[in-house]
Amino acid sequence: MPKGNRNLGSPGGCGPGLASGPQPVMRAPDHTSPRRARASRSSLRDMQLTGIQSGAGALGIRTLVLTADKFEDLELIVPYFRLLEEGGVVDIAAPTMEEISGEHGYRVAPDLLITDADPDQYGLLLVPGGFPDGAPATVRDIPDAQAIARSFFASNKPVAAICHGPWLLAAADVVRGRRLTSYWQDGVPEDVRAAGGEWEDAPVVVDGNLVTSRWPPDIPVFTEQMMRLVRTSGSR
Repeated sequence: MPKGNRNLGSPGGCGPGLASGPQPVMRAPDHTSPRRARASRSSLRDMQLTGIQSGAGALGIRTLVLTADKFEDLELIVPYFRLLEEGGVVDIAAPTMEEISGEHGYRVAPDLLITDADPDQYGLLLVPGGFPDGAPATVRDIPDAQAIARSFFASNKPVAAICHGPWLLAAADVVRGRRLTSYWQDGVPEDVRAAGGEWEDAPVVVDGNLVTSRWPPDIPVFTEQMMRLVRTSGSR
């Protein structure tokens, strides 16, 4: 167990999460497509985020999320809503355009393919975790995902990764000489160290353009430092 929060169990994947049972589909806001809006109203299983106008806030953050099936629900959804709250635009990129499911049943409709994502169009990269044989393992083996991570580091743009998410950064060979944290089991710290990173057991570690955390109970400080990093970087 990590330092702090030792009273919280870890039932699998990245630890404590949302309630079990069927959950609605999370889709990005779409205020320009009446056809999609009608389809959403006709389906109670869709969770259309029509209550939030994206892209209208002072920061104007444009974020790229790299994930896949078997993601950790809270690690994707909480930062997603936090960024929307600031008026940001958040695009979820996945290996296919099929719906992907979280560890605890929430389903997400991807906005684009990872192979089609252009890192130059984004100011923040977010890499949530998930089951060790799920989203993080899938994403880290995708060459285009690795190239996206390298592009963000080459441009010194903010990168936020939590739980098993740093696996992608280790695979992309961008953690050498960098301080970071991650989930403390499943070989993640070992892979970080093998890639030249300096792994720490802390709720959040900020090193330059990189912010990392260990698991869902760290999300409050993770999102706080993520937003601080975006504000100070001037990224869009």
